[in-house]
Formats: sequence, structure tokens, C-alpha cells
Amino acid sequence: MAISARNVFKGSVTAIQEGPIHAEVVITTAGGDSIVATLTGTSVKTLGLKVGSPVVAVVKAPSVILMSGTPEYRFSARNQLSGTVSGIHAGAINSQVTLTLPGGSKVDAVVTNEAVSAMGLRPGVAAVALFKAGQVVVGVPA
Repeated sequence: MAISARNVFKGSVTAIQEGPIHAEVVITTAGGDSIVATLTGTSVKTLGLKVGSPVVAVVKAPSVILMSGTPEYRFSARNQLSGTVSGIHAGAINSQVTLTLPGGSKVDAVVTNEAVSAMGLRPGVAAVALFKAGQVVVGVPA
């Protein structure tokens, strides 16, 4: 599968909480990292999602916000994945920052070079990747 999004998490559905319009779907990777997606009930049915279904969760790197240090606030983003900076690829204005999560998954974020500097991001530094559950696109095998 070729796709332009940098973040593709292979895993399986480990929980589905259905509501009247939307459902919250929890996807767990082989390494135990969890991604939460908000889908319409229609999408859950159309994709045939059930606990145990193999899926991919896709998140575009510009949708990922990075946080470092001790937060002064709590955030509403359902996906708050703690990891360690494992790579930085600097461009003219923005950098692609890669975090490695405890289970081995990698999360890429696109942030400004100024933010990389201000946050003290460099390989080995702890950081958190935040993204809303509504930013997660879920796919199933064809």
C-alpha cells in the first residue's frame, strides 16, 4: 500500500464504544501502543469493525502536535503518546520530528524549526505526540 501519510499504525481493534452518532475505536499495535479513533457509526458498520479486526490507523504528520517538559495544562486530545525523539530531519522552515513509542511504533510530526529549538528537541529527549481522535483515518484489508 502506498500512501502519503507518514504515520501508519498497523494493529487490531481492541475496543469499540458506540454512541448514537459516533463510535470510539481503540486500535492497539503489536507492540502495545494504543491509538483512539472517532468514526461515525456508519463507518464502523461499513468497515465491518469488531474487536479483533485487523486495521491500520493513519494520521498525517502535520496533524500531530508535540509537547516537551512538564505540561501546565491537560489537553482534550484523546491520543497523547509519550515517547523519545529518535530523529529530526530539518528543512528550510519545518522539521520532521520522529518519536519512538515504548512499544516500538514511530510517530512523525511536522513542526517549525523554531519550535524544535524552543522545545529543546533532539534525539534522546522525551516528548509527547498529541492528536485528536477525529484526525485518525481507519482502514481495513481489501
